[in-house]
This record gives sequence, C-alpha cells and structure tokens, in this order.
Amino acid sequence: MPRFEIDVDPCDHITADAIGKPGQRVFYLLAFQDQRTISVIIEKTQLQSLAIGVEQFLSQISKQNPSLSEPTGNYVEEVMRINPPVDPLFRVGEIGLGYDKDRDLVVIFVKELQTEEADQENAATVRFWCSREQIRKLARWGADVISRGRPICPQCGQPMDAEGHFCPKKNGHKH
Repeated sequence: MPRFEIDVDPCDHITADAIGKPGQRVFYLLAFQDQRTISVIIEKTQLQSLAIGVEQFLSQISKQNPSLSEPTGNYVEEVMRINPPVDPLFRVGEIGLGYDKDRDLVVIFVKELQTEEADQENAATVRFWCSREQIRKLARWGADVISRGRPICPQCGQPMDAEGHFCPKKNGHKH
C-alpha cells in the first residue's frame, strides 16, 4: 500500500519551473486546486522527457479522436513561473501519462523516488488531472525552462559551465 496517494482532480493550474542559477537549479512540478498547492521535485531530464512525451501523447490523442479541437498551448510566462518558497512532497522517480476519453482529461502520474532497500509499493503517488490545453502549456513552458539552462556541448552532449568544460570527447581539454 502506498505511503499516500493524492489526486489533483482537476488541476486549476499546472506548471513546472526551475529555481536557482544554471548548474544549481532545482526543478519542480506544481499544481493548484482550489486553495491547495501540490508540488514535487523533478530532474531536468524528467522535465525534458515530459515536454517531449506530452507532444507525442497529444498527437496520438488527436489521431485517435479527430473531432477534438487542437490545444494551442499558448502561455503567459508570469503565470507559469513558480515563486519560492516551494514545499515539495517528494522527489519523483517515475512519471507517466494517461488519458480519460470520457472526461477529455490527461493525467500525469508521478511516483516517489525510492532507495533500493525501500519497498516500491510504499512509494507515494500523485495524479495531476489536466485539460489538453493545460498539458500543452506545461510542455511548451517546460521546454523553454530547459533551454534557459547551461549550453550543451556539441561534442559530448553534457552541459557546459561558463568557466569551461571538461569534455571527454576532447580528451578532457577545456574549451
């Protein structure tokens, strides 16, 4: 049995953002419902995968349901930003997507990261139920948040620091 399960059904607003300087940022997924705010910590790569996955997922939904209108995903940056302090419930280990056709809602489900010794069945779970418009806004905003980080080395694909980059493809030389 999970430590706890939370359904944010439906989200009034959902967003993701990073707090901190590039290279030291902490990424959050955050949703609002009435007076309740639910947040979790995610990794940069999880946000990147979520942004890409949402676009692919929405494309599949559109193909299976051609009568549905296409969500624009236009967002206002000030509305999407997260303002500290943030009190996350847990660090995310797994992220998944689902769709309820009858309600025309997409669900993002996140599962708590567990140590190897911990029982996976005890991991906390949160389900964020969103409209297709909300999820597309989240995906597009998330992609913008990712792009504001450190530049990526074209040789090795790793983030580069402003002071230089120890690139394994360049035999460790800074450039």
